[in-house]
Amino acid sequence: MEEEGCVGMKYKKVYLFLIISILLLSACGQNDIKDALNWPVKNFTYTDQNNKQFGSKDLKGKIWISDFIYTSCTDICPPMTANLVKLQEMIKQKGLKNVEFVSFSVDPTVDNPQALQAFAKKFGADTKSWTFLTGYSQKSIENFALKNYKTLVKKPETGDQVIHGIDFYLVGPDGKIKKEYPGIKDVPFDQIINDIKTLQ
Repeated sequence: MEEEGCVGMKYKKVYLFLIISILLLSACGQNDIKDALNWPVKNFTYTDQNNKQFGSKDLKGKIWISDFIYTSCTDICPPMTANLVKLQEMIKQKGLKNVEFVSFSVDPTVDNPQALQAFAKKFGADTKSWTFLTGYSQKSIENFALKNYKTLVKKPETGDQVIHGIDFYLVGPDGKIKKEYPGIKDVPFDQIINDIKTLQ
């Protein structure tokens, strides 16, 4: 009996170890995206399309998708914004909560709140969960994009078109950029949805 008791205890310990291991492994995989970039986005407070202050504190603990656009863009911004509208609708259909969209204007001297509001309305963006930002200098947004998103923003001295990236960025509840995705062609909508689910 004593021997059986020892054997039984041994199996119980092994069983308990296996359970703990499984729980730890599942915890490690939860809320974590494979090969995440983990680029921190510094705290910011800018002006939204309603001429109100909006910043990092409003996004704390939330998942958000961001991009860089401007309202007088004639080529890449319209399809990028249309694709984000599609993604926003998909997120609603999937019933995913606490997911925000943030578009930074790369032409802040032109894109005042009224211009951004009109741009959002033109594309059918749901501004309950999508914020368009301005209220900073050209140099500031160029530095912000480069330091945080590792992407180029540059307004030439002549002309009205601004050079900027065409990617979408997924930011986690910890305020770090997790992934970047193409924003014009071959947008991986399903992958973005799955990555959002992982973060939740």
